[in-house]
Amino acid sequence: MAKNHIVLFEPQIPANTGNIARTCAATNTPLHLIEPLGFSTDDKQLKRAGLDYWHEVEIYYYKDLADFLEKMGAGELHLITKFANQVYSDHDYREGDHYFLFGKETTGLPEDFMRENAEKCLRIPMNDTHVRSLNLSNTAALVVYEALRQQEFPQLELSHHYEHDKLD
Repeated sequence: MAKNHIVLFEPQIPANTGNIARTCAATNTPLHLIEPLGFSTDDKQLKRAGLDYWHEVEIYYYKDLADFLEKMGAGELHLITKFANQVYSDHDYREGDHYFLFGKETTGLPEDFMRENAEKCLRIPMNDTHVRSLNLSNTAALVVYEALRQQEFPQLELSHHYEHDKLD
């Protein structure tokens, strides 16, 4: 069965990382954080954004990008960047492990690293004349849910009945 991973390179905004952690908890997706982080993991904003789901997230920390690449293991690495020529939804995620690597909010991924791995770069279509980039937490959610859609949402509830269901 395919497994997805969200990898954040030097994230700087605690609310983004907290929101991404919440998405990870909802989708059974491990979260990999590449240091240095622009905040403390005890940060109040980080905890607030992730609410009370932190204990449900499988989190890994790496001292730098080389450390992550060395420990990544088997799987396909995807660099999510606005500079890519391939659209993220055109890729086939049905098999194997997928590591979605997102750059830091201010500068993205290192340019040399992207150039060395241009074939692994994926883009979310957007109107570049109106905005510089999409929000990191929104981007992570878009990409992981596309992979899950192609994988037929493994181990996720497609519907759920709540005790006080608003549609009953």
